[in-house]
Amino acid sequence: MAETFSARQRLAAEALGSALLLAAVIGSGIMGERLAGGNVAIALLANTLVTGAMLFVLITSFGPISGAHFNPAVSVVAAIQRNITWTMCAAYVAAQVAGALIGVAAAHLMFELPVAQVSLRERSGAAQLFSEFVATFGLIAAIAATVRLAPSQVAAAVASYIMAAYWFTASTSFANPAVTLARSLSDTFAGIRPTDAPAFIAAQFVGALVAMLIMSRLLPPRTKTQADTSR
Repeated sequence: MAETFSARQRLAAEALGSALLLAAVIGSGIMGERLAGGNVAIALLANTLVTGAMLFVLITSFGPISGAHFNPAVSVVAAIQRNITWTMCAAYVAAQVAGALIGVAAAHLMFELPVAQVSLRERSGAAQLFSEFVATFGLIAAIAATVRLAPSQVAAAVASYIMAAYWFTASTSFANPAVTLARSLSDTFAGIRPTDAPAFIAAQFVGALVAMLIMSRLLPPRTKTQADTSR
C-alpha cells in the first residue's frame, strides 16, 4: 500500500531497488563470464538466474513502498493511466537512473574494475530493436495483467518473464531505459555501446505504450481498490 509511505520513502525505494538490480545484472555478468571459461551460454544463464532472483526479491520487498517500478517505462505508463502524477513520475525516473548508475559503480568496485567505464559492446540492428520492443511489450502486458488479475503474483510473473525474455529475444531483454543507460557505462558482459542505447530506449518506450493500449482494452475496468493500491 504505497500511499501510506512518504514521497521521500518511495523515491528512496526506487533508487535503492534500481541500484541493487543493476549491481546484480552487472555483477553476475562479470562473475558468469569469468567462471564460464569462454562459454557464453553458461555466462548468460548465470546472468539470467541472478537477475530473475533479484527481481523477485526486490519487487516483493519494495512493492508495498513504491510499487517497485525500477523502470522509467513502467513509471510513464503509470502516469499516463493516472496511477501516479507526472511530477512523481519524473522524480521516480530520476531516482531510478541515479540508483542504476550507483549499482553499476558498486558492481565495478566489487570486482576491482574501474568505476568509470564506457561500453564497447555493440548491440545494433533492426532485430535488436524489434527484440527490445517485444521484450518491453511483454513486460508491460505481464505487469498489467497480474496487477489486475493476480496481484499476489506480480513479483513471480515479472521475474519469470524477464528470465524467459533473456533467452527468447535477440537483445537479451533490457526492457528498461534506466537499465539501458546504466549498462552503457559498463564495458562488461552486460554492457551496451552508448551509441546503441538511444534506439534501444526508444524501442522500449514504444513497446510499453503499445502494450498499455492493448491491455487497456483487453482487461476489465479497474476497481477503486485496485487503483488505490497501485499508487
